[in-house]
Amino acid sequence: MIPAWAFVSAGLTPVVLIAAWLIAGELQPSSYSPMRQTVSVLSGHAGADSWVMTGGLVLVGIGYLVTAAGMSMIGRAARLGLVAAGVAAIGVALCPVPSHGSTPSHMFWTGVGELAIASWPVLMILGAAAARPPDLRVTVVASAVSCALLIWLVYELHEGSHLGFAERLTSSAQVTWPFVVALGLRRRRVVGSRDPSAADPVRPSPLPSCSRPG
Repeated sequence: MIPAWAFVSAGLTPVVLIAAWLIAGELQPSSYSPMRQTVSVLSGHAGADSWVMTGGLVLVGIGYLVTAAGMSMIGRAARLGLVAAGVAAIGVALCPVPSHGSTPSHMFWTGVGELAIASWPVLMILGAAAARPPDLRVTVVASAVSCALLIWLVYELHEGSHLGFAERLTSSAQVTWPFVVALGLRRRRVVGSRDPSAADPVRPSPLPSCSRPG
């Protein structure tokens, strides 16, 4: 069963991420465009009150690590994927972008984090025998959606004009999936505990003892 602290961590991680960029976005000057500019700008040297987004990224990274520690039933590959995403989120926070352009370290951690969390549904499928995801078909759909969002994000990075929107939508969907899995596993546990068929098998009654002849 998933510990309560891991379940809460999985649920709070997307809330913290979205709240951080919404609050940080409100603190920016009117020239900032969430449709065109990325979340990294909010935590970078050019961002106003960059500590808000930086703190949010650190909390998201810790949330991934805590969730990975508690979800021991999802398989090693999926847990390592969450660990990689958590370390990368903290790495992004500790390597802010300059006022103009980016840095190799920031790009490295951003790439690692995006690949780790984007591939997480696929890692769930690879460990399906151990993890038993809530619904394998839903997991396959989540994998396809995650890959499609990643392709869109790469396109916006090079050709599009809505990079900020693509990044936020992609991140929102991907960061929520661990909580969906945690919720499904927790519900399965509750249903299984109420299912009479999941109870201990009925022990056969002992054979009646033969009475002695009178």
